[in-house]
Amino acid sequence: MQTLLRTLKLLCLVVWLGGLLFFGAVLAPVAFSRLPSTHLAGLVVGGSLNLLHFIGIGCGVVFILTTYLIYVLAPARKPRILGQVVLVAIMLGLTAFSQFHIIPRMDRDRQQVGEIDSVPPDNLYRANFDRLHVWSERVEEGVMLCGLIVLVLVARPERLV
Repeated sequence: MQTLLRTLKLLCLVVWLGGLLFFGAVLAPVAFSRLPSTHLAGLVVGGSLNLLHFIGIGCGVVFILTTYLIYVLAPARKPRILGQVVLVAIMLGLTAFSQFHIIPRMDRDRQQVGEIDSVPPDNLYRANFDRLHVWSERVEEGVMLCGLIVLVLVARPERLV
């Protein structure tokens, strides 16, 4: 049972981090370099990020549940598990903040002007969109950093007492 739980826990972490890495290193750069307009690329990237956020939220919840069940089965691991759960909770919080606070505001700004790149950078909606975009990138970087630390914690060999 513990092997199944650890496998599910690791799979959740791999799917979440792999999705973030693929999004930032492959999907977004390809969309913005290959699609005929930045507006279309933004629609693809925004839609993909929306789905990735829900995948991440699901993975985070399953990660925490499996971690809890592992703790119930082997309570001596509390300190390491606590760090993992706290970091994944931070990842969940950042992801939810981006999904439910930053992105809706970016979408509102985009809807006000149509194609965001068609208005000058000093336009109020464009300036707000650009500011929120920077925050969105920082939040995703924070999620990735926390996830990499969790990965190290999960991968660390057990200490023998």
